[in-house]
Amino acid sequence: MKIVAGLGNPGVQYANTPHSVGFEAVEAIAMEIGASWEEKRAFKCMLARGTLGGAAVLLVKPLTFMNLSGESVAPLVKYSNATAADLVVVHDDIDLPLGRVRIRKNGSCGGHNGVRSIIERLGTQDFARLKIGVGKDKADVIGFVLGKFDPAARKTIDAVVGKAPEMVSSIIADGADRAMNKWNAALFG
Repeated sequence: MKIVAGLGNPGVQYANTPHSVGFEAVEAIAMEIGASWEEKRAFKCMLARGTLGGAAVLLVKPLTFMNLSGESVAPLVKYSNATAADLVVVHDDIDLPLGRVRIRKNGSCGGHNGVRSIIERLGTQDFARLKIGVGKDKADVIGFVLGKFDPAARKTIDAVVGKAPEMVSSIIADGADRAMNKWNAALFG
């Protein structure tokens, strides 16, 4: 069992914001594999089941706010008899230019509070990530990640999100190292 967690903030006021592109990515995956979402209160998340990259997958959208993502993801990993190695986390990255992606097989949180929460609750950094570059406004980082995309940025993010099923499938089927070689040089938009 693989678990793919897309990070974001719940609520319509956070739709179309840089901080919620992880939600958009797992929604695109769910649509691609024909999976339906259902609320799982015990795990504070929306959950969808299907097959991706030749493996059974649970797609997760935590219903906690971003900074508490680990409260949803870590218990679900443990309950599913999965390990951190079975987890792929999809999230925004303000240190990557808009339209770039970076796959990593482990590492620190890189300043991302949602990833930090997952690391703290799992007790390990050893899980794959698909980081989606959203750029940043150095003067107002919080306002930027919670603000709406402009039309040009939206078009670029749509191109990245459209490829999320293929990128995550590659991580699952081929492993993070091969997926990194394939996707980390890609530029979308």
